[in-house]
Amino acid sequence: MGKINLKTTVVESREQRLGTVVAWDGKASKLSEASLYSSGCGGDGKGCELCEIRGPFSQGSVCSEQMVECQAGHVRDAVLIQHAPVGCALGQVDYNSLYRNGLAMRNQPVENLRVTCSNLIESDMIFGGSNRLAQSIQDVYDRYRPKVIFISTSCATAIIGDDIDGTATEYEEKLGIPVIPLHCEGFRSKHWSTGFDSTQHGILRQIVRKNPEKQGDLVNVINLWGSDVFTPILAELNLRVNYVVDLATVEDLAQMSEAACTVGFCYTLSSYLAAGLEQEYGVPEIKAPQPYGFAGTDAWIREIGRVTDREELAESYIAKEHARVKPKLKELKKKLKGLKGFVATGSAYAHGLISVLRELGIETDASLVFHHDPVYDSGDSRQDSLGYLIENYGDIASFSVSNRQQYQFYALLQRTHPDFILIRHNGLAPLASRLGIPAAPLGDEHIAVGYNGMINLGETILDIIAHKKFHEDLSQHVKLPYKKWWLNQEDPYILAKEPDLIETI
Repeated sequence: MGKINLKTTVVESREQRLGTVVAWDGKASKLSEASLYSSGCGGDGKGCELCEIRGPFSQGSVCSEQMVECQAGHVRDAVLIQHAPVGCALGQVDYNSLYRNGLAMRNQPVENLRVTCSNLIESDMIFGGSNRLAQSIQDVYDRYRPKVIFISTSCATAIIGDDIDGTATEYEEKLGIPVIPLHCEGFRSKHWSTGFDSTQHGILRQIVRKNPEKQGDLVNVINLWGSDVFTPILAELNLRVNYVVDLATVEDLAQMSEAACTVGFCYTLSSYLAAGLEQEYGVPEIKAPQPYGFAGTDAWIREIGRVTDREELAESYIAKEHARVKPKLKELKKKLKGLKGFVATGSAYAHGLISVLRELGIETDASLVFHHDPVYDSGDSRQDSLGYLIENYGDIASFSVSNRQQYQFYALLQRTHPDFILIRHNGLAPLASRLGIPAAPLGDEHIAVGYNGMINLGETILDIIAHKKFHEDLSQHVKLPYKKWWLNQEDPYILAKEPDLIETI
């Protein structure tokens, strides 16, 4: 893969860097073959046969600025300024809830996040908003005395061309703390995951300690707000956890260059930061399957053991966990027998969840991912999470890529008629409920991680199946907001393939 360039403040988008697509339909094996992971599809593109289905419109999605909001905005002793009209700050309500819940799950003092907005108005769009940004920086410093100030861009500030980098440099010198511009305007990238990279790029450039003193037992864990499942797992190998980026302190971020290695629960989230830490600071990224199911978790633990010189501890832990978990898993499989599941989450996370469903004996013949990265930043084939899923757990007959398009989700569910869905972005869950399908909104993204994750997920599924009658009753008393013509369509992508149909319906 290409070298990460920290000399510029602007991160390359996922579609430029990795070849990311947001619409595709077919077998999982066909998607894997078309991606040609080992060829570096996202680099020079030679040999890559991945063709995106381009629809005539987008019903709704998320933007990169929101992902910066949920990452930079969740650093505990920092402040994020959204240099934007106030409408872009609407997500602060949801992200404050996630922040508070995340702190509670980690047994940290619960507090409100510190995210503010420069509140651009019409005159700023004409005459420029640099003065308003400067005032916002001074105001948040006087109010909070943060250790770092992040500045996120928006579509509006990109259009008017405010010199955000210049203002950030001026105030960094004036205040004596890092003031970090994060270029994340929504139209820069077609998928919101580029926003993860924007935050991580700024952290790598201006926070991570440049002359690290190595801590041989420290492991960076790149995650969101999930519960603390990694501490007990890695403690079995006498390793300590450094959780980043969400809920971290500035010091936690600074010491990432001192760690023995870096891991994550999802390559979609961790790809850029992990690769940057390895490239710039020599912190090895664990290049192994993600820790889901027996096969993935075994390989992940063994690779951590190898990199940190703890092979014997790794093998001992694996043997102990197999002996503990397999009898419980056998009982769960009896209760879950005959169920059919459907996964609708981000790409790499979905690959892990499907692995666990198949470990539980649950049929999974159709699933949806919100985007697809043909390759991750390391370019290492051991991180080919889709290929690993297919090789170890079999193909998925209907494996679709759609960035949260509700009108497509209806037809996707009609293909398979699942008994339940697993979902991360809950905006699609009400539609499933209207069809009589209960959903498990995985607010704790770590629920399926590791050996115990298989038990956790199985028990969660039993809980939601117990409420299936409620959703079936609901489906008898609601109407879907679509015309009969669309409800009768079998192909969710028909409007992309035949856009002229829009004029006739």
